Formats: sequence, structure tokens, C-alpha cells
Amino acid sequence: MNSQTALYWMIGFTAVASACLVIQVLLLAFMARASWVMKKQATNLAARVEPLVAKLEPIADASQQVLEDVRQYAAEITGKVNDLLDLSRKQLVRVDDVMGEAAARSRAQMDRIEMVMDDTVDRFQETTTLLQNSVVRPLRQINALVAGLRATLSFLAGGRRTTVDEATHDEEMFI
Repeated sequence: MNSQTALYWMIGFTAVASACLVIQVLLLAFMARASWVMKKQATNLAARVEPLVAKLEPIADASQQVLEDVRQYAAEITGKVNDLLDLSRKQLVRVDDVMGEAAARSRAQMDRIEMVMDDTVDRFQETTTLLQNSVVRPLRQINALVAGLRATLSFLAGGRRTTVDEATHDEEMFI
């Protein structure tokens, strides 16, 4: 590469760099103007917002006080609710104890009733057996003797023989 070509290249790069610098200066000028406009708008906005801030400060203070009051009430309510829950738990334990005791007593009474019923049934069976052996069996035996005597007397007295219907009827009466 000769010196003439290198010189052209350097002139071209210098021209491009100069153009870039000019563009940067223009961009900086636009940015400075935009910054100045934004500063003016911010100043106008601050002037309009300052009265609002002055009005909002008492509201913010009042809100802070209300928030503190709400926190205190919430703490009181939470404490009362916890006390109520503890009392409810204690009452439930008492009710559970009473119900357990009532169930145990009911079971004991049911066992006693069952024993009394078993004893009553046993005694009734003993009484029935006693009546059967001491009253009904001897009555059957006496009735059988009387029937035998009647049959003997009727045979001796006249010999009339009973019919099948009469015999069946007599037997049915004693059964």
C-alpha cells in the first residue's frame, strides 16, 4: 500500500469520525433541551403537588393513629378470643368427663339390670318346674286314677263299651 492510498483512507476515517462527533453533539443538544423541558415540567408539577402534600400529611397522620388504634383493638380482641378458646377447651374436657362417667354408670346399671333379669328368669323357671312337679303331675296322676276307676266301675256296672268318639273326646280333655 502506498502512502497516497493510506492518506485517502485516513481522510475517509477522519471524515466519518467527524460526522459521528457532529451527530453526538446534536444528540447532546436535543438531550439538554429535553432535560430543560422536563425540569420545567417537574417544577410545575412540584408546585401543583405541594398543596396536595400539605393536605395529605394530616390525613396520613390520622390514618397512622387509626392504624395504631386498630392494632390495639386487634390485640385486645385476640387476647379475649384466646381466653374464650381456653375456657371452651376446659368446658369441653369437663363435658367429656361427665359423659364418660355417665356412660360408665349406665353400663354398670345395665349390667345390674341384666343380672336381675337373669335371676328373675331363673326363679320363674324354678317356680314353673316346681309347679309342674308338685301340682300338675300329681293332678294328672289323680285324673288318670279317676279315669281308670270310672272305666272299672262302668265295666262292672253294665259293661257298655265307650265308642271311639267318646274315648277321643275324653282323651282330648286331659291333654
